[in-house]
Amino acid sequence: IFFCLNPFALRCCPWSGCCGMGDFRPRTVWLGHPEKREQRYPRNVINNQKYNFFTFLPGVLFNQFKYFFNLYFLLLACSQFVNELRLGALYTYWVPLGFVLIITIVREAVEEIRCFLRDKEVNSQIYSKLSTRGELLFSLGHMGCSCFLRTDQLDGETDWKLRLPVACTQRLPTAGDLLQIRSYVYAEEPNIDIHNFVGTFTREDGDPPVNESLSIENTLWASTVIASGTVVGVVIYTGKELRSVMNTSNPRHKIGLFDLEVNCLTKILFGALVVVSLVMVALQHFAGRWYLQIFRFLLLFSNIVPISLRVNLDMGKMVFSWMIKKDSKIPGTVVRASTIPEQLGRISYLLTDKTGTLTMNEMVFRRLHLGTVAYGMDSMDEVQSHVFSAYTQPPHDFAASRAPATTKVRKTISSRVHEAVKAIALVHNVTPVYEANGVTDQAEAEQHYEDTCRVYQASSPDEVSLVQWTESVGLTLVGRDQSSMQLRTPSGQILNFTILQIFPFTYESKRMGIIVRDESTGEITFYMKGADVVMSGIVQYNDWLEEECGNMAREGLRVLVVAKKSLTEDQYQDFEARYVQAKLSVHDRSLKVATVIESLEMEMELLCLTGVEDQLQADVRPTLEILRNAGIKVWMLTGDKLETATCTAKNAHLVTRNQDIHVFRPVTTRSEAHLELNAFRRKHDCALVISGDSLEVCLKFYEYEFMELACQCPAVVCCRCAPTQKAQIVRLLKERTGKLTCAVGDGGNDVSMIQEADCGVGVEGKEGKQASLAADFSVTQFKHLGRLLMVHGRNSYKRSAALSQFVIHRSLCISTMQAVFSSVFYFASVPLYQGFLIIGYSTIYTMFPVFSLVLDKDVKSEVAMLYPELYKDLLKGRPLSFKTFLIWVLISIYQGSIIMYGALLLFESEFVHIVAISFTSLILTELLMVALTVQTWHWLMVVAELLSLACYVASLVFLHEFIDIYFIATLSFVWKVTVITLVSCLPLYVLKYLRRRFSPPSYSKLTS
Repeated sequence: IFFCLNPFALRCCPWSGCCGMGDFRPRTVWLGHPEKREQRYPRNVINNQKYNFFTFLPGVLFNQFKYFFNLYFLLLACSQFVNELRLGALYTYWVPLGFVLIITIVREAVEEIRCFLRDKEVNSQIYSKLSTRGELLFSLGHMGCSCFLRTDQLDGETDWKLRLPVACTQRLPTAGDLLQIRSYVYAEEPNIDIHNFVGTFTREDGDPPVNESLSIENTLWASTVIASGTVVGVVIYTGKELRSVMNTSNPRHKIGLFDLEVNCLTKILFGALVVVSLVMVALQHFAGRWYLQIFRFLLLFSNIVPISLRVNLDMGKMVFSWMIKKDSKIPGTVVRASTIPEQLGRISYLLTDKTGTLTMNEMVFRRLHLGTVAYGMDSMDEVQSHVFSAYTQPPHDFAASRAPATTKVRKTISSRVHEAVKAIALVHNVTPVYEANGVTDQAEAEQHYEDTCRVYQASSPDEVSLVQWTESVGLTLVGRDQSSMQLRTPSGQILNFTILQIFPFTYESKRMGIIVRDESTGEITFYMKGADVVMSGIVQYNDWLEEECGNMAREGLRVLVVAKKSLTEDQYQDFEARYVQAKLSVHDRSLKVATVIESLEMEMELLCLTGVEDQLQADVRPTLEILRNAGIKVWMLTGDKLETATCTAKNAHLVTRNQDIHVFRPVTTRSEAHLELNAFRRKHDCALVISGDSLEVCLKFYEYEFMELACQCPAVVCCRCAPTQKAQIVRLLKERTGKLTCAVGDGGNDVSMIQEADCGVGVEGKEGKQASLAADFSVTQFKHLGRLLMVHGRNSYKRSAALSQFVIHRSLCISTMQAVFSSVFYFASVPLYQGFLIIGYSTIYTMFPVFSLVLDKDVKSEVAMLYPELYKDLLKGRPLSFKTFLIWVLISIYQGSIIMYGALLLFESEFVHIVAISFTSLILTELLMVALTVQTWHWLMVVAELLSLACYVASLVFLHEFIDIYFIATLSFVWKVTVITLVSCLPLYVLKYLRRRFSPPSYSKLTS
């Protein structure tokens, strides 16, 4: 029976109660003590919702009315309850505001319901449980006496972790007996440290009582995956006390930069509204109750701040989100935050995870290099033949000795290949495990070394790929325990090796070694493999190691140097005595042990180099190139080790071939950080690689200097990053640069980063959807990011900018006409248009053509992908700037003045004719201006133009209260409206032609 202390998350909710929100405390979890299981713990559920049932309506209303113009229109509508301030029917103010709020509430409700259903699906997963009362134990998996754990979804590390059971529970006959013993687990208080754990397991019914210490090796955290089999464990932490949850920030309501810019423009418009109102009252010499007149003018010119702007933009965002979902070239893409699609059009920094995002975490053996000869994927059959000949030919062949010199060279190469393959098959920590496959049971498979039932388990996928490769060329690892190893030759012979010593890989040593005895010959051999930086000083002198390691690294391969040293029995016995003595020492034990091992690591025979590739996701390289050409700087933040991260950065071309890489040395103090930063400052156009520990020291003492230097780098790689560190880097980038950031990840350890970024993109990985569910946008592959940004992001931003400025223009036009009208009629606070005219103007008469701008585009999507430099133009925010805003304001003032003065000059007798001429000219001008603004016509745009014109003509029948029906049927009305409309629009058409002729935009050359 395997019993593992297990702070692992159930995905269902076994606890009905929830602990308070006070400080976290240590806990004691009892087994076999039903009376002591009354303590309550947090409910074990995930929750990605922004609101709950009670906070939804207040929360949505608060998020709407914190926008300046929404609050302004609320006050405006409320003012109509005051008789002295009322200008018309209440519905003219409350209907538009109510419509805006209803649209917003419905949209937020739909998103919250979808989020609730997604969370419910995950929280409803069923787990078996052994206990019927306390619900502390559950069935997870089997392992025998140990198991391997995959933690890449928690910490980003690709290495598998070895986990050990509690020893005193292994003698229990069945898992059910765990409920009969009287024991308890004491565990430390919940904290964010995922690399350490302190606890004890005490069994009281033994004589004497058993007390066993618990460490990180006895734990299975939430968001990790058991490699195979089943285990039984006790739940220690749940809900908000989980390490993965504590390393994740709460979801926040993201407000786009575009929305903030529009909010700023509306404040300027409000300032203009106040100024115009004060001028009107001043021109009346502040006569009578002038303060009431100010309020009336504020209401009269309220159209200067358009209420329809918010609803048009919100509906536009919904259309953009729908377009993203329906794009067949990025299938499976989901928009979870429909409020920020235009953010995708202005990303300056993209921060991406490595494992599962850029790479597939599937290692493939690519190269075997012996110095004089190298074998690639296309020549592995030669390696196979060399291995086959080594085990099938007699050791002493008379004919071979008389063979010509070329045969001797072949024999030499053959023996070198054989030695290299044997070394690779022996120097590792891989264990073959046999599982039943439906035909053969486990015991039989293990006894006969069934190939179909065998799987390899190891702490690193690199190790597994090397052993799988030796199997493919004929030398198969078929068995291993703590003291021996068995290899099978191509002829089926079993070679037995005794494991005498193992020196495991550490991040400090960057190498691993093993001493084995060949049972058939009694030979003792010390094999070692490691990184070239350390192995170059250990192996015998050669002239090719450094050069070939550099060549393979440039190809993006992870390079390992393999060497060996033959030991006599006396040499080994002498080493063992010194090694045991060093391990028994109390002071400086690790130093003394390392010294003894290093006494062996001298003048070793260099056997070969191995090159392993972590396969990239599809089209990662072209996607990163597109992003780079678009002016987006890419940072890779990973929990993996430095060498792995650097290799992936080169392989993915995140770092280009002609760029230098500056590896930031490990620093622990302020002075060390200062020296290293000065060294880095002297480098130019250089990619930076830095570890999480060094990054923490730099940010502590030199935050501003480090961020300034890092932002100048073409690429940055941060390795050994904790989840909270990833979020901190995103936050600092936003604060220091003021630019928009996008974070991409696939694991639970990326959630904090995704939620902190301006745009969070989750990649649906193999190990769950935690990142995908918490993200603003979800894609199925990294390569879809290129189209998401270059096409949809760019279009969303440009369309939103055009739509917002046209809505402002539409409102300023009618406000200018009202100002001219009031000025002519002695500054009277009398509305020019009343009732349905004022509502119809911004709805059925112009809404469809103006909103159809969300379908406009300057270039085809293929062109946008082919020329990502077009995206770079948007990073400066030119589509919506104070310059473009001022241009539209001037256009509005010109057109509004022309229409109003033209109507006043050309009308003959009745005031109602002014309304008919000016309003008709205004509608026609808006329809023509939409046509002027459109860059690529869509059939729906034509329908919208014709439909709006038809609606206006048809509604004239019902507008006899405001417009003289008989007058509009006369030729006089037609020519006056035509002249006014032409004067208001024709100059703008001429200017547009001249601008495109003499100063064309950058994209025009691509569309011609």
